[in-house]
Amino acid sequence: MVDKNPVIDKVRTLVQDEGLIKKLGIVHEISGVSTSTLDNWFNGTTRSPQHATIAAVVTSLGYREEFVKDHELDIEAERKAAAAWLEKQEKQKAAAKPKPAKTNGHRKPRGKR
Repeated sequence: MVDKNPVIDKVRTLVQDEGLIKKLGIVHEISGVSTSTLDNWFNGTTRSPQHATIAAVVTSLGYREEFVKDHELDIEAERKAAAAWLEKQEKQKAAAKPKPAKTNGHRKPRGKR
Protein backbone atom coordinates (compact mmCIF):
# COMPACT_ATOMS: atom_id res chain seq x y z
CA MET A 1 0.00 0.00 0.00
CA VAL A 2 1.33 3.42 -0.95
CA ASP A 3 0.80 6.12 1.67
CA LYS A 4 -0.57 8.96 -0.46
CA ASN A 5 -1.20 12.57 0.45
CA PRO A 6 -4.95 12.97 1.13
CA VAL A 7 -5.07 15.91 -1.28
CA ILE A 8 -4.94 13.39 -4.13
CA ASP A 9 -8.29 11.92 -3.06
CA LYS A 10 -9.78 15.40 -2.67
CA VAL A 11 -8.69 16.39 -6.19
CA ARG A 12 -9.93 13.06 -7.58
CA THR A 13 -13.34 13.80 -6.04
CA LEU A 14 -13.40 17.27 -7.63
CA VAL A 15 -12.50 15.82 -11.03
CA GLN A 16 -15.19 13.13 -10.64
CA ASP A 17 -17.79 15.71 -9.56
CA GLU A 18 -17.06 17.65 -12.76
CA GLY A 19 -17.55 14.46 -14.80
CA LEU A 20 -13.96 14.49 -16.05
CA ILE A 21 -12.37 11.46 -14.39
CA LYS A 22 -12.47 9.54 -17.68
CA LYS A 23 -11.58 12.68 -19.66
CA LEU A 24 -8.20 13.62 -18.19
CA GLY A 25 -7.22 15.08 -21.57
CA ILE A 26 -9.74 17.87 -20.97
CA VAL A 27 -8.32 18.46 -17.48
CA HIS A 28 -4.90 18.69 -19.14
CA GLU A 29 -6.17 21.21 -21.70
CA ILE A 30 -7.67 23.55 -19.11
CA SER A 31 -5.02 23.17 -16.38
CA GLY A 32 -1.78 22.56 -18.25
CA VAL A 33 -1.04 19.52 -16.06
CA SER A 34 -0.08 16.50 -18.16
CA THR A 35 -2.39 13.52 -18.38
CA SER A 36 0.45 11.26 -17.22
CA THR A 37 0.80 13.35 -14.06
CA LEU A 38 -2.94 13.14 -13.41
CA ASP A 39 -2.93 9.39 -14.05
CA ASN A 40 0.01 8.93 -11.68
CA TRP A 41 -1.86 10.84 -8.97
CA PHE A 42 -5.04 8.84 -9.30
CA ASN A 43 -3.79 5.41 -10.40
CA GLY A 44 -0.01 5.42 -10.07
CA THR A 45 2.63 5.73 -7.42
CA THR A 46 2.74 9.50 -6.88
CA ARG A 47 2.67 9.97 -3.12
CA SER A 48 3.02 13.71 -2.67
CA PRO A 49 2.24 15.93 -5.67
CA GLN A 50 3.67 19.41 -6.04
CA HIS A 51 1.46 22.16 -4.66
CA ALA A 52 1.66 24.16 -7.89
CA THR A 53 0.22 21.30 -9.94
CA ILE A 54 -2.55 20.66 -7.43
CA ALA A 55 -3.41 24.38 -7.49
CA ALA A 56 -3.41 24.41 -11.30
CA VAL A 57 -5.95 21.59 -11.49
CA VAL A 58 -8.15 22.86 -8.67
CA THR A 59 -8.35 26.43 -9.95
CA SER A 60 -8.92 25.29 -13.54
CA LEU A 61 -11.99 23.40 -12.31
CA GLY A 62 -13.38 26.59 -10.79
CA TYR A 63 -12.41 26.05 -7.17
CA ARG A 64 -10.32 28.32 -4.99
CA GLU A 65 -7.75 27.44 -2.40
CA GLU A 66 -8.40 28.67 1.09
CA PHE A 67 -6.49 28.55 4.37
CA VAL A 68 -8.66 28.48 7.49
CA LYS A 69 -7.30 28.79 11.02
CA ASP A 70 -8.82 26.04 13.12
CA HIS A 71 -6.96 26.35 16.43
CA GLU A 72 -4.86 28.75 18.45
CA LEU A 73 -1.11 28.38 18.21
CA ASP A 74 0.89 27.45 21.33
CA ILE A 75 4.31 28.63 20.19
CA GLU A 76 6.25 27.17 23.11
CA ALA A 77 4.64 23.75 22.71
CA GLU A 78 5.39 23.82 18.97
CA ARG A 79 9.01 24.81 19.62
CA LYS A 80 9.44 21.94 22.11
CA ALA A 81 7.90 19.46 19.69
CA ALA A 82 10.14 20.69 16.87
CA ALA A 83 13.24 20.45 19.06
CA ALA A 84 12.32 16.90 20.13
CA TRP A 85 11.77 15.89 16.50
CA LEU A 86 15.12 17.37 15.45
CA GLU A 87 16.93 15.60 18.30
CA LYS A 88 15.34 12.30 17.26
CA GLN A 89 16.43 12.84 13.64
CA GLU A 90 19.99 13.62 14.71
CA LYS A 91 20.16 10.47 16.87
CA GLN A 92 18.88 8.35 13.99
CA LYS A 93 21.43 9.90 11.66
CA ALA A 94 24.27 9.29 14.13
CA ALA A 95 23.19 5.67 14.61
CA ALA A 96 22.98 4.98 10.88
CA LYS A 97 25.87 3.26 9.16
CA PRO A 98 27.98 5.67 7.13
CA LYS A 99 27.53 5.26 3.40
CA PRO A 100 30.61 4.64 1.29
CA ALA A 101 31.84 7.56 -0.76
CA LYS A 102 30.54 7.72 -4.31
CA THR A 103 33.12 6.79 -6.92
CA ASN A 104 31.21 7.45 -10.17
CA GLY A 105 31.90 3.87 -11.17
CA HIS A 106 35.65 4.18 -10.73
CA ARG A 107 37.77 2.22 -8.31
CA LYS A 108 39.11 3.91 -5.25
CA PRO A 109 42.62 5.24 -5.74
CA ARG A 110 45.26 3.05 -4.06
CA GLY A 111 47.43 5.88 -3.01
CA LYS A 112 49.85 8.28 -4.62
CA ARG A 113 51.33 7.16 -7.89
